[in-house]
Amino acid sequence: MADLAAMPNSGEQQGRDAPAPPHLVFVPSAGMGHLLPFTRFIADLANENVEISVVTALPTVSAAEAAHFADLFAAFPRIRRIDFNLLPFDESAFPGADPFLLRWESLRRSAQLLGPLIAAAVPRASAVVTDVTLASQVIPIAKDELNLPCHILFISCATMLSLVAYFPVYLDGAKADHLVGDVDIPGVLRLPVSSPPQVLRNPDSLFTKQFIANGRTIAKSDGILVNTFRALEPEALSALNSGKVVPGFPPVYAVGPLKSSITMTTSTGSSDKDEGAAAGGSPMAWLGEQPAGSVVYVAFGNRHGVSLEQIREIAAGLEASGCGFLWVLKTTVVDREDTAELEDVLGRGFLGRVTGRGLVTKEWVDQEAVLQHPAVGLYLSHAGWNSVTESAAYGVPMLVWPTAGDQRVIATVVASAGFGLWMEHWDWESLVSGAEIGEKVKEVMGNEGIKARAAKVSEEAAKAVAEGGSSHRSMQEFLAKLKPSTT
Repeated sequence: MADLAAMPNSGEQQGRDAPAPPHLVFVPSAGMGHLLPFTRFIADLANENVEISVVTALPTVSAAEAAHFADLFAAFPRIRRIDFNLLPFDESAFPGADPFLLRWESLRRSAQLLGPLIAAAVPRASAVVTDVTLASQVIPIAKDELNLPCHILFISCATMLSLVAYFPVYLDGAKADHLVGDVDIPGVLRLPVSSPPQVLRNPDSLFTKQFIANGRTIAKSDGILVNTFRALEPEALSALNSGKVVPGFPPVYAVGPLKSSITMTTSTGSSDKDEGAAAGGSPMAWLGEQPAGSVVYVAFGNRHGVSLEQIREIAAGLEASGCGFLWVLKTTVVDREDTAELEDVLGRGFLGRVTGRGLVTKEWVDQEAVLQHPAVGLYLSHAGWNSVTESAAYGVPMLVWPTAGDQRVIATVVASAGFGLWMEHWDWESLVSGAEIGEKVKEVMGNEGIKARAAKVSEEAAKAVAEGGSSHRSMQEFLAKLKPSTT
């Protein structure tokens, strides 16, 4: 007779026979706008039965990126880090190019090193998730070299995804190699020629070449995850998933709005040098002293350095508006290079005149915490997608002033959803006066219709991520398609 004491019970046997959890290897790109949705998605998955590794390109471009990676690995020790040391890259061949665009190119040119790194992952990788900026390089490596499914985590809106997907079709129809006119995306909208990234007018630009190559390749991915939700972009999501935009396009999973679950310890907070501009100390402490709905939050992203002349006009507009404001100010594209003193940038006397109702900082702030604060009543923004989804999630009305890239496309989503105002004639090539800025700030701060719509969008966002909501179901559908890892 068998030794019953040595036999596993049914529960132990089931545990032994259960397949190993899938192992996802993430290959993010550069720039906080790209990194944030990756770390938020990874943090969400950390609560699921999934093994996770993150390929980390070294060195990072900005201090904020390095600090954010450190926070991610500190918060989730089980997540594996795969260091990716890039090949030497001569940036002098692209004078004046955006440093983050150059990093994308450096990543792409080092992509041949990724195959061995991913192949060596233990347990064996089940699938790869990468950024759209790396799609044309990573998808063939994952699918052809490693025989692994490859998904894209798209860091912009579904409307922008429809443009990326359709743009090669548009070019083929126009017999062109660059943007030459309006883009009529089937089932979504007609984009005037002024709305897509304007660099696409230049066929020789590095961005245009990357954009086209990635657009032609993403249709070969196994699925595309988007930080959006159905109530925010119903037409774009339906058109993509029904094949109206591109027949046979891979499934698109709306899994947003993604929110941070990482406690930021190394990349937030104000430094001593800005205490003079912070009449109440740190941004959050200062907000706590302001009346509900009285503060305009001003931030134009972490990749846009505003000209000194325009900074002075923004300052004049905020002062003239009579509203309280919290302004995160950048004067350079890369944070490590921003050494200018606030008094020199804003003009002598400004900080003294707004003491008590205005706070200006050059430090990284916890934007989600700011937008959740009841004192914040408006967000004057560049219309970066992370900023828009955060405003949507927390019900903050927006006044959007797109700077570059995908932001005019994103602005159409804000305007269509009705929770913000897009000043279409404002750009960053010509000067927008302080008087006009002040008037529009006051106008949107007092617009009850926009406030009501922002509150409604926030309700829809909460429903989407709740159990059984549209984004929750999409996440579960994505997870269900992952295969177990093998040793």
